Order: sequence, then structure tokens, then C-alpha cells
Amino acid sequence: MSCIIAMTFVGTASSVLAEDWPQWLGPNRDGVSTETGWQVRWPESGPRRLWRKNVGQGYASVAVVGDHVYTMGNDGAGDVVWCLDAGSGREVWKHSYPCRGGGGGWPGTRITPTVDGDRLYTLSLKGHLHCLDARTGKVLWSKDTARELGATGGRHGFACHPVVDGDRVFVELGARGGTVVAFDKTTGKVLWQAGDHRVGHSSPVIHEHDGTRSLVVFTGSALAAMEPGSGRERWQFPTKNQYECNIATPVVSGDRIFISSVYYDRGATLLSVASGRPEVVWSTKGMQNHCTSCVLYDGHLYGFDGWVDVKGGKGTLKCVDFGTGRVRWSKKGFGTGGVMVADGKLIIQGDRGDLAVAEASPRGFKLISHARVLDGRCWNMPVLANGRIYCRSWEGELVCLDVSRK
Repeated sequence: MSCIIAMTFVGTASSVLAEDWPQWLGPNRDGVSTETGWQVRWPESGPRRLWRKNVGQGYASVAVVGDHVYTMGNDGAGDVVWCLDAGSGREVWKHSYPCRGGGGGWPGTRITPTVDGDRLYTLSLKGHLHCLDARTGKVLWSKDTARELGATGGRHGFACHPVVDGDRVFVELGARGGTVVAFDKTTGKVLWQAGDHRVGHSSPVIHEHDGTRSLVVFTGSALAAMEPGSGRERWQFPTKNQYECNIATPVVSGDRIFISSVYYDRGATLLSVASGRPEVVWSTKGMQNHCTSCVLYDGHLYGFDGWVDVKGGKGTLKCVDFGTGRVRWSKKGFGTGGVMVADGKLIIQGDRGDLAVAEASPRGFKLISHARVLDGRCWNMPVLANGRIYCRSWEGELVCLDVSRK
């Protein structure tokens, strides 16, 4: 799914490894990029801004493949799926369709498009699932999942980032006959519907351990592992809370699975599935994810603890030991934003538009660079891809910043 390009600069001993970001949380759906050689130290004004564009309301981040950037927004009457030129922000194509609704008081698109080869998959707040030609925007197939499958979505509408595995695309929908639906990625044919859980707002991940592949889904009532080919449930771990809502994407590593939720003061749990059934390794109230997900790097989790707030500033950025659940450090000042990791660095977007780079180290928070790059409500995840950082606000302002080394 990903594309990695190595570029060596003549006259220097260094090289730059650039990487695409084709879906939510990147190539491996873990929030970690292998990109190196990007510029981590900036002037006080921040990195050079290449372009800025309003793409409509929403919480979608971006997917980046080659010279194209993909995202979604809503203009009040309908959704717009955008394909933009990465270097200039120029519109390559856009696809629009009617989509009204406030999403439980939080209007706008929810999901980041998923790119798989020459196909692009999107899901709207109201459950419109589209497969588009990534080069032209042509509709290859589509499903009104609420009307056709009886899908209900979650408390705040549909918010699942589609995941592609082999010839299938998986989406948590809450449809008749199953929480999760598997579609043929080429034709849109329903392959199976399975699960009897309440729909949350998390997104599935593929977990492979001891030669067994599972689709791991963090629903509104449980963490469940499903057989990708049939939907048969292998195991479940109850996680029900008063709102029946879990948003953060699970973190998988070896035989361990990490989940976290701010709802009902549930906190975080690390599970071992070495025995084939989930067993608690540790639990803590020290990392309660709301809208964004933790990133695992070098044995430590980095993420935001605490509720998002429309006024901003409430959450805390933390580092947690993956093996023990111990909080290694905490840093206030960014609110409840988003974080990713690249080349041993944290790239942090604060919830009021601050962008920062810090060391990804358990030894303490060590700031490298900081700048204000956006205004408004910024609960979206920042993305580094091919020497550029993309930041987005709910109001729809998308900025592209140059962090390449010329």
C-alpha cells in the first residue's frame, strides 16, 4: 500500500528517505513513518508554508500518495472528497454528494480516505461508502449503507476509517446482521456481516501473531478479534461504558494489544493474547484517549490523555511505558491534539493550531521546534509525507508546510 523513495543529495553524506501516507495512521496503521532527513529545526515563524486551502468542515486528516493529497470536508449541504496536488494545493479533482446532518452536535466529515493502489475508499458521516478512482475521482462503486444495509453508525454518526486487507475492505457500520461488514474491494459486493456489538467510533486494525491474522475491532461495547475471511469471532474483551463509545484505534504489537478510552473514566488496558484469549497485563487511568490515538515507538506509548474541549487546552501529552503502564512524563500546553512519530521525533499538532517537534524519548519532554500554523479547532492528526507536513482544522483550513532539506 505504501511507496518509499530514497533520495541521496550530491555532495553530502546524508540521504533522505521519503514515504507516502496512504491511510489513517500511515502505511502500517500505527502512526509511525520511516521518513528520515526532514527538517526538524525551524525559525520562530515555523516551516515555510507552501499552500493553504479550505476543504470544508471536518475532522479528516490527509492521505498522501506520490504527488497527490486526499482529504474530505463538508460544506453544510454535502461532502466533498478532494484530490490536491501536493506541491501547489491545486485541485486535481473533487467528488461531491449530498450529506447533511450534525453528527450528534459535531458536524463535518470524520474519516481519512484510504488509498489502495488506484482506488480510494471513503465513508461519510451518514454512512455513504464510496470507492473512487484515485487518479480521476470517478465513482467505481458506492453503497448507501444506512438505506441498503440498515447501518446505524454510532452515537455521533459513522466514523470508521476503512481498512483494506487483500481483496477485502472492512468497515464498522452497525448494519443488519453484523457490526462489521466486509466488502469485495473491487466490486463492492458484501462478503460477510458479523458481530453483535454496539458501534463505537474506532477503526479496525489487522493483527498478525504466530501466523494468524485477525481483524481487531474496538466497538462501543467490546474489543473483538474476527477471522478476516468469514467474520467469525475468535475472542472478545468487554469494554462497555455509559456512552457506548470508544474512539481511539487499538495499538497492536506482537501478542499485545493496547486500548484506551476517556469515556466513563475507563482509562487504558494492555492485553496479552498469547494464549489465544485476551488477558489483562495492566490497566491505568493515566492514559485516557478521547478522539486521537496513541503511537507506540521504541517500547513507549505517546498520546493525549483527557477530553477534547471546544475551547481547547484541557488535555495532556504523555509518554507511557508499554510494558508496565507507568507514566514516564507529562506535558501540558497542547490541549488534546494529535501526534505521530518519524525518525525518532514526535510531530505534535495542538488543539489550537500549534505544531511542534520533540524527541520521542521516555527521558522527558524535549522540545526541538514550535510554531503556530493554524487557528480554530484542531483535533486532526498531523501528517508528514515526502518532505511536507500537513495540518488541518475542523473549520476546513488545510496547510502544507515544507520541511524538506533543499
